[in-house]
Amino acid sequence: RRDVLVLTPWLAPIVWEGTFSRDILNAQYVQKNLVTGVVTFAIEKYWFFVEGFMRSANKYFLAGHQVNFCLFTDNPEKITHLQMAPENHLFVIPVQNHSGWQDISTSRMDIISTYIHSQFQYEVDYLYSIDIDVQLLAHVGVEIIDCLVGTISSWQFTSPHENTVYETHPESQAAIPAGEWDFYYTASFYGGSVSEVYKLTRACFEGVMEDRENGIEARWRDESHLNKYLLHHKPTRLLSPEYYWDAEL
Repeated sequence: RRDVLVLTPWLAPIVWEGTFSRDILNAQYVQKNLVTGVVTFAIEKYWFFVEGFMRSANKYFLAGHQVNFCLFTDNPEKITHLQMAPENHLFVIPVQNHSGWQDISTSRMDIISTYIHSQFQYEVDYLYSIDIDVQLLAHVGVEIIDCLVGTISSWQFTSPHENTVYETHPESQAAIPAGEWDFYYTASFYGGSVSEVYKLTRACFEGVMEDRENGIEARWRDESHLNKYLLHHKPTRLLSPEYYWDAEL
């Protein structure tokens, strides 16, 4: 494709439809005998999205390959039986409810890193965090697999000014000085190898907590901290906004 940017300045590929051969990548992936994990959160009223997300993800996410879906929820009793593909597994993990969606957003990074340390590192090779209110409409395949993967936000194309998205408070751990940004990444879809996702989520959570101790809350909370981390720890692969387009924009 010549109509889009397909390579970053640090030579990481940007994945758009039409820039890869899924058949070739599938063959390579199968030979490695890998397991990929997906974490998602259904807290409070968001349990309503579980069936739609799981049905679409079961059909389209790494279809034909083994995927462990880990659903964190404060309402495990509301999760009805869902028919999964033979190669997929769903694990419902009870989690404590917090007061307000801001605290839920803040806690996700801590929960993910904690479970990587205690459990996921022994069960999966790659791990992706995807928001529960996502509907997959087409195949998301092994073209997303790499060490550290960020998804370019659709804000990158719809927001006319960078200061509407990046954290600018100079005392915040998520602050990015004017002119130093490159891409803006959504926290709704990111991942990579288990070890890299652990480092990312741990660093973001520590940044959130340091801000909180100083009475600061980044503009977009965990997403602001994710962008600060990926500015200094460049993703080895970027997914285009095709992989997560915010319909509200």
